[in-house]
Amino acid sequence: MIEFWLSAGLLLLAALGFLLIPLLRGRKAQAEEDRTALNVTLYQERLQELESQRQAGTLSDAQWQAGRDEAARELLADTENAEGARHGVLGRKVPIAVALLMPLLGYGLYLYWGAIDQVEQARVFAEQPRSIEEMTARLEATVQADPQSAEGWYFLGRAYMAQDRAGEAAKAFERAVGIAGRQPELLGQWAQALYFAGDKQWSEQLQALTDESLQADPAEVTSLGLLGIAAYEEGRFQDAIGFWERLVAVLPEQDPSRLAIESGIARARERLAPQAPGQTAQAPATTGRLTVRVDLAAALKGKVQPSDSVFVFARAVSGPPMPLAVKRLTVADLPAEVSLSDSDAMMPQLKLSGFAQVQLVARISRSGTATAGEWIGRSQPLASSTLEPQNLTIDSADGQNP
Repeated sequence: MIEFWLSAGLLLLAALGFLLIPLLRGRKAQAEEDRTALNVTLYQERLQELESQRQAGTLSDAQWQAGRDEAARELLADTENAEGARHGVLGRKVPIAVALLMPLLGYGLYLYWGAIDQVEQARVFAEQPRSIEEMTARLEATVQADPQSAEGWYFLGRAYMAQDRAGEAAKAFERAVGIAGRQPELLGQWAQALYFAGDKQWSEQLQALTDESLQADPAEVTSLGLLGIAAYEEGRFQDAIGFWERLVAVLPEQDPSRLAIESGIARARERLAPQAPGQTAQAPATTGRLTVRVDLAAALKGKVQPSDSVFVFARAVSGPPMPLAVKRLTVADLPAEVSLSDSDAMMPQLKLSGFAQVQLVARISRSGTATAGEWIGRSQPLASSTLEPQNLTIDSADGQNP
């Protein structure tokens, strides 16, 4: 902020210089010029008077010459004293008054018409936020300064959701809808916030919001994901699969959320599968399960960030390159122990227990993409029925091979 006022002050000084210096110089030069012209006129009149008296015979040649010399001396004396002899009241007081009043007038006009709050806000937002809490505080200041900013309310709602403040997020999205209109994405975000704020209890309001959103945009991702979650929580697994399959169909191939959604679809299908006679409820959990302890090599700890994604997965040694089971962590979670089983399968027909030998892989991806990253760790081939916990260290650069 100090830089702004320093710049404004320098510009003001420059403006005053352009205004006052020529004005003062002009008035001074004009005053001196007028006085000199008057003295010259008086001198010429005096000479004419002396000449008339000489021709009339009242002055001798010597007296005439002495009069001329005296008039010339008076002209010179008046000219030399002209600068200090007279200072016009108007010539000094008016420019000084203008110089004093201009900064005050300019400051007052700027306070009335200026945008000092926007200048300060722009300066603050130019700095990189150090935490989600700081970003939230900035967004709160934004909507307080401009309550009609739909974008401000939208991003504030997203920030609240990232902090598990669903109730406040719902109010923010509601304000965004009131300003920007009932756009499908805003309706989906509003419904999602209301769902989590209401302890995952479905309501007529949520149904109306998601119906309206999908009627306007059948591919609105937030509404599809929310309907799938609600259906799964209520045990309507076929409905959940339907909503999530529609969602996967519209997501980009590299979207990091695809893995989680496909894993949810696999779980829902597993819950739908009929149980074999005599099979206990615990049997699926003990079939095709591997326990993996994942750690990061000491040499790499200074080269990664806590928020970088870590994908831990098993893939068939002889079979399709697609991972059979996947779990997602972050670098901040390491070291960690994860369990990979058939319930983590990305595709129902490609389960861990369906392949004799698998390889364990852990990949760090700053972009959140499971198929490409910066660092990787791989195990030797092992039996998918192995019960002993396996140790896996991320210790080498990733060649971005899936």
